Amino acid sequence: MTPIKTEADRSALQTQIREKIQEIRTRHKVHAPDFPADLAWLNVRRKEYPYEAGKLSLAELKGKIVILDFWTYCCINCLHVISDLKYLEEKYAGRPLAVIGVHSAKFTNEKEAANIREAVLRYEVEHPVVVDSDFTVWQLYAVRAWPTLVMIDPEGYILAVFSGEGNREIIDNYIEVALDIYEKEGKLNAAPVELLPEVSEMSNAFLSYPGKIAAHPANHALAIADSNHHRILLVAPDGKVVDVVGCGLPGRDDGDFDTAHFTHPQGMAFHGIDLIVCDTANHCLRRVDFINRSVSTIAGTGEQAKFAPRGGAGHKTPLNSPWDIFIAGNTGYIAMAGPHQIWTIDLKTNRIEPFAGSGHEARRDGDRQEAAFAQPSGITGEVIGDQVTRLFVADSEISSVRQIDLRSEKVGTLVGGDLFQFGDVDGTGDNVRLQHPLGITFYDGKIYLADTYNHKIKVIDPNMRTSKTLFGRREPGHNDGAAGSDNEPRFYEPSGLAFLGSKLYIADTNNHAIRVADLHNKEVKSITLKPQATVEADAPHAGHLVSLSTPATKLPGQTLSPEATQLLLKIELPTGTNFNPGSPFQLLARTINGALAFETALMTIAAPKAEMAIPFNVLPDFGGTALRVELLYYYCQKDRGTCMVRQAAYEMTILLSAAGAESLVVTDRVE
Repeated sequence: MTPIKTEADRSALQTQIREKIQEIRTRHKVHAPDFPADLAWLNVRRKEYPYEAGKLSLAELKGKIVILDFWTYCCINCLHVISDLKYLEEKYAGRPLAVIGVHSAKFTNEKEAANIREAVLRYEVEHPVVVDSDFTVWQLYAVRAWPTLVMIDPEGYILAVFSGEGNREIIDNYIEVALDIYEKEGKLNAAPVELLPEVSEMSNAFLSYPGKIAAHPANHALAIADSNHHRILLVAPDGKVVDVVGCGLPGRDDGDFDTAHFTHPQGMAFHGIDLIVCDTANHCLRRVDFINRSVSTIAGTGEQAKFAPRGGAGHKTPLNSPWDIFIAGNTGYIAMAGPHQIWTIDLKTNRIEPFAGSGHEARRDGDRQEAAFAQPSGITGEVIGDQVTRLFVADSEISSVRQIDLRSEKVGTLVGGDLFQFGDVDGTGDNVRLQHPLGITFYDGKIYLADTYNHKIKVIDPNMRTSKTLFGRREPGHNDGAAGSDNEPRFYEPSGLAFLGSKLYIADTNNHAIRVADLHNKEVKSITLKPQATVEADAPHAGHLVSLSTPATKLPGQTLSPEATQLLLKIELPTGTNFNPGSPFQLLARTINGALAFETALMTIAAPKAEMAIPFNVLPDFGGTALRVELLYYYCQKDRGTCMVRQAAYEMTILLSAAGAESLVVTDRVE
């Protein structure tokens, strides 16, 4: 489609759309099939029945423009369409437009409703999604490829079909014209269908879907892409958080560590003491400068490249979902998932350009510029002396590991199949079957692979072309233990790998966890992250311990005796959790007129308990006051090592009376 540059272009396009809609309504009317009643749904719980699984029908959506999005969560093009749909849903909020995802799975792992639910949460899909694992709806609509979008009119007839990504502008205009036509005919129904989206049980976890992990051997540190918290963590091997990069909100702003923004960052690699980050959803590369504590954009414009650019100056060249990076010397090799290519960036000049892959999605070996990849999502390399000899690529959509030999400039396939050849088979060469691998690293002559959709870690000999399972089982789970024992380690869609020393660190994405594997005793353990202690100067806002977006709970007023001496703080944690022993408990207590004199406003308690007495003095001329208590602490699941952050604020009025209580009581109950 020719881009719309002027209002005249838009007017001409909408005239064409109006004519097409009229032709379809008069000559090619096709009724949209409804959803089979036996299919499962996500994001459709009703407000009046929040604990019951809901369903949806086209009949319920009569009077609305409906868009069906046929997708599968492995597909990079489908992920791009999700962003387009979010834009349209926000633009037409309150108007009679309904978006429904039809998840028709490519991979076996993607057929499971529980796994689709994790993808819905990870990619922040809030519209209804029907689980179409047997391609029932797909066949009813004669769909042939992902992604496909079908527009249905308010009377239940198919209005238009759009294939592939990059159709946001034309769909936007179709919606605008269709709403105008049917509004004039009085056929629209703007009454909302009130549904509840899925809610993660791990919403308070310290990590949220960590994607990739990188190691700095000299500094003995790990960088973790805390992808759904839109930030980077610098962590010691024992789990102590050394630094946090990014404010935690999605965006693309450069700046210092506290104000910079990322959006779903993924792959990272150290360049000297700096860190280069694939800011994937922003289609950018960012540099994290630990000396100056700053973040800057070195490549990408923030807009997704719609066509394969030839490269150029980093800040002028649009990119397309950079997913991982490997650095040798001053050259970064980038797994550019969107255009199915490997790119390079000169980290001295920031010039960026395609390096390998024609841009076609396929398995095609040969000369590096004529070869084809399929959504490369992980990259690592073999370095001999100071020279890179081979690059290894986790080519996720063909479930293969590819090799780029920099000496011959040839691309080959080490293990795995083609676009629809996947599974879980150890072996040699083309007989090996993997399932959408995302993470890859090279260590001591071997390739270590996160076979993501098989929930396993595998080891590959690049010379013998052999692959075998090292850790994990085909069923997802979260379990520490030794390989081959009754307590077999289990993972849930691991996506990132890095070696530090002789230990393998694993970003266990859907478990919101970092795991460490000892290759000598073949044992896997979960790392408990120990967040930084927050000091008053680092509070999110001056005078506050918690973010101002944390709502304050209004407690009933209390009456105090003039002899009262303490605030009794009671903490009720969920069953199976306890305080993180490596992190302090922080409390901020203030009264509006200083009527209660605490030793200090901000208090740090090194060894928190379920009940804690915080002393204060009641000052003369009390006259009534109001107390605000803010809490910031971390608690962990005992059996999984997963830690959550707790922010809470409480406010109450206080009166003084001889018959009043000896203590103020505040109870923080974590649901």
